[in-house]
Amino acid sequence: METKAKILLVEDDANLSLVLKDYLEMLGYETVLKKDGEEGFHAFKEEDFNLCILDVMMPKKDGFSLAQDIRSLDNNIPIIFLTAKTLKDDRITGFKMGCDDYITKPFSTEELSLRIEAILKRCVVQYRQENIPKIFELGKYSFDHENMVLHFEGEDKTLTRKEASLLKLLCKNKNQLVTRDFALKQIWGSSDYFIGRSMDVFIAKLRKMLSQDSNITIKNIHGTGFKLEVNYSEEENK
Repeated sequence: METKAKILLVEDDANLSLVLKDYLEMLGYETVLKKDGEEGFHAFKEEDFNLCILDVMMPKKDGFSLAQDIRSLDNNIPIIFLTAKTLKDDRITGFKMGCDDYITKPFSTEELSLRIEAILKRCVVQYRQENIPKIFELGKYSFDHENMVLHFEGEDKTLTRKEASLLKLLCKNKNQLVTRDFALKQIWGSSDYFIGRSMDVFIAKLRKMLSQDSNITIKNIHGTGFKLEVNYSEEENK
């Protein structure tokens, strides 16, 4: 069977972890299993992965701490959190840290499979060639969406995958309304309330990144969505 992707699975529940590993391998994913956060981070540094599935409550290093360590090395790899908790704050924490999905135990293996497929598909789609410019010119900024880099007066800022995807969506719809629901489904694959809170954090980050040009703003359209406004006549006439 051809391997579809390589997954790092970090889960301290011995029974659940073995069941998940066997199931993922049956689906064609190469799966590396580790039992705590320290082992998981060591494996991440030593090998290349396409996706991480992390239990939140683990000994030595919990899932949130492990995700922070992983993000310090790779801003773009998709992360799914597994947790037995249903606390709202945990979900918000996970999404603010840039996780791609959050699954509460108990869950069906089929649900996990569908979510993995959706995330990996979105990763491929986001980098698929489209009939759009490779670089968006935004006043004093230029945005290289393929390399996820924002240029400003000789300085480069590398964006995370989510930041780049969201800015790309706004650029494609420059000076037009992008509804919250559309943005959430395009980038996160869901319009879940907690993911929406996460998107607000990313919008705030993009505003700060673009704040050095007063002719560029990301406006909140109350209760509806966002609009990237570029107030340069040469931009508007392109």
